Amino acid sequence: MERVPALDEPLKKSLGPATAKVMAEALDLHTVGDLLHHYPRRYAERGELTTLADLPLDEHVTVVAQVADARVHTFNGSKGRGQRLEVTITDGSGRLQLVFFGKGVHKPHHDLLPGTRAMFAGKVSLFNRRLQLAHPSYELLRGDSEEAVDVWAGALIPIYPATTKLESWKIAKAVDAVLPSAVDAVDPLPDALREGRGLAELPDALRLIHRPRTKADIAVARERLKWDEAFVLQVALARRRHADTQLPAVARRPVPEGILDAFDAKLPFTLTDGQRKVSKEIFDDLATDHPMHRLLQGEVGSGKTMVALRAMLAVVDSGGQAAMLAPTEVLAQQHHRSVTEMMGELAEGGMLGGADRATKVVLLTGSMGTAARRQALLDLVTGEAGVVIGTHALIEDKVQFHDLGLVVVDEQHRFGVEQRDALRGKGKQPPHLLVMTATPIPRTVAMTVFGDLETSVLDQLPAGRSPIATHVVPAADKPHFLTRAWERVREEVGKGHQAYVVCPRIGDEEDQKKKAKASAEDEAEKRPPLAVLDVAEKLRTGPLTGLRIAALHGRMHPDDKDDVMRRFAAGELDVLVATTVIEVGVNVPNATAMVIMDADRFGVSQLHQLRGRVGRGSAPGLCLLVSEMPEASPARQRLAAVAATLDGFELSRIDLEQRREGDVLGQAQSGVRSSLRVLTVIDDEDVIAAAREEATALVLADPDLTAHPGLRTALDALLDKDREEYLEKG
Repeated sequence: MERVPALDEPLKKSLGPATAKVMAEALDLHTVGDLLHHYPRRYAERGELTTLADLPLDEHVTVVAQVADARVHTFNGSKGRGQRLEVTITDGSGRLQLVFFGKGVHKPHHDLLPGTRAMFAGKVSLFNRRLQLAHPSYELLRGDSEEAVDVWAGALIPIYPATTKLESWKIAKAVDAVLPSAVDAVDPLPDALREGRGLAELPDALRLIHRPRTKADIAVARERLKWDEAFVLQVALARRRHADTQLPAVARRPVPEGILDAFDAKLPFTLTDGQRKVSKEIFDDLATDHPMHRLLQGEVGSGKTMVALRAMLAVVDSGGQAAMLAPTEVLAQQHHRSVTEMMGELAEGGMLGGADRATKVVLLTGSMGTAARRQALLDLVTGEAGVVIGTHALIEDKVQFHDLGLVVVDEQHRFGVEQRDALRGKGKQPPHLLVMTATPIPRTVAMTVFGDLETSVLDQLPAGRSPIATHVVPAADKPHFLTRAWERVREEVGKGHQAYVVCPRIGDEEDQKKKAKASAEDEAEKRPPLAVLDVAEKLRTGPLTGLRIAALHGRMHPDDKDDVMRRFAAGELDVLVATTVIEVGVNVPNATAMVIMDADRFGVSQLHQLRGRVGRGSAPGLCLLVSEMPEASPARQRLAAVAATLDGFELSRIDLEQRREGDVLGQAQSGVRSSLRVLTVIDDEDVIAAAREEATALVLADPDLTAHPGLRTALDALLDKDREEYLEKG
């Protein structure tokens, strides 16, 4: 029988079934290799106690501290059951109370004498406005036996990501048991690369990350392990890109004096240099006989839709069809309206008054009437419609194209890969793919998450776009600032302009049901987030009496939504009170002011997106971020950052620094068993960029990795079935 490689050995064989079961359930660790890649989160130093001063509430923590005081309190007059042991521990930065009840009092009372040092693990809770750990586990940092002295004598104590059922020191003991297997670790990095970059060998790196003697040991280990994570992921993406170049696609070239030339000739403005440059990149890709995979990122209002439309018309000129997929009906209708307006008679193919070289532009959404839907489907299958704009209704089985040549996906992060894939499957051969996003993505995230797409960036705003002034309105500290905010809205309306008021919540019954299920974190908030329906009513009868106000939210009937948007766009409404349905793509150049209520409930990128809805015409924009959070809070610092810059890339960086890596990688990380552990996409830009270069060169020379069996093994470990499919579809 073939011997199982040491790192693939199931944990139950090395640690016993009970520990292995907890490791599998609590931490998703199943093999020796999984455990060796479960790295310490940080290291406590024997001579320097970890800080109790800033423990996070409701999180499972491990601290090293000294017992300052221990007292038993008796209540109910009974023997034993009515006892409570209160132990105060300190680390020089703060104090923390531990409590033990009932029969659980005796052992800690005996162990935790004043002056004793120990590691404590438990969930931080709040009692009588003080932080405490109830019934924490603990491990004394002393011991007369050789072994205990040996374990804790090291200068650095590894603190592992742990759970209630599995404390950090138990994980440390398990790691000790399997660490000798590290010598059998198969190295994914080619020798030449490892030696060329002066990186440690993998067995050494694993030993040093788990049992460092010095901080220098940790640095050596992390540098090596970062390269593993970056390189293996970039090889997976490079293979994906390489496989795409092997797929057949129909080259789509614009024809002289076609619909694109006619469209360009009637444009009332000239394209920006950025739009020209990006258009050239796209047209070059479309002219090749393998599918384009390009990510187009551009600030709100940088003219992405114009670039995408020109690409779609080039494909129509070459005899193909182009489909634009939008995340919501409001946005699909908006795109359809703006595209048909921009194209004019060029969008009236086959109709009276249509231009000679015109095509038909159809809309396809889930809520269309049967007759309109039947006509749209017919126009697609016959090829009568060169351009179709729709929601996920485009993906349904019934929808057939005559010759689908280009798929444009708007707002990438709102679409599952399955949806993109289903639409791509509708071409006779794989269609070209252009993904657009208005969320600026730092370069490293683009290389990591969208690494299978080539990237184009539009960072120039078209002429005529006005600057947006942003201010924080501290509603609790300075209520008169909020009064002034509503006066500013009235002033803008007085000048003939319009305003948005954005709220985090709708405020109807369904909303209340969701609220009832909300987490404890929400309950800790003093009140539920402000709601559209309530705020609209208060403004009608209060500070904005007499103005024409309407509400807009995602649960309205599509016809009602469209009607409200149409009236607002036509200037028949002064103020639109809405949820974030307006975040993406709503274009009303006459809207100059936006008030965002409970702005601290939104993310940095989302606030930046929302703000991009104003200042779209010739008049300057104003965005007011209303918050009741105290000035020193992290939430207010986030708002101050948004107010301080209009640079979306700078804000996306701040946003990323404040969120955990995993959130950022989101679905692109789905299916990754050993997701990023030591690599951070913000700080390790140089490693990611270098790994991408190395990976691209290696895959070009050896696409099947024949000469790199260790790398193949690492890829198989990284890519379980789901992740493999994810990249297949990407």
